[in-house]
Amino acid sequence: MPQRNVNNTAHRQELDEWRKKIDVIDQQLSALICQRLHCAQNIISLKSRIGEEVLQPEREKEVLNNVLKNADSPLTALALEKIYRSMLEESRIFQHEWKNSQPDIHTS
Repeated sequence: MPQRNVNNTAHRQELDEWRKKIDVIDQQLSALICQRLHCAQNIISLKSRIGEEVLQPEREKEVLNNVLKNADSPLTALALEKIYRSMLEESRIFQHEWKNSQPDIHTS
């Protein structure tokens, strides 16, 4: 029994270490996502001025292809694709909401 408790303690410590690493990564990711959303604000502002729509399927395919090049396994690729599809959808919603909140931007 004592050996089992020692193993459990070691495993719990290792689990805590991995969770701390994820917390650091989450902080970095959230900062980067905020930067991405600020870029999306600039993009929708420009799109509005030149009369382009928020949704641009070809660009989204390009973004997905670029991201999936970083996948190191089929399982990772599947997860990345799902995450990015969700992020692209939320970015579109964000752009629509931001565009609609701006009184001086012409809607197309």
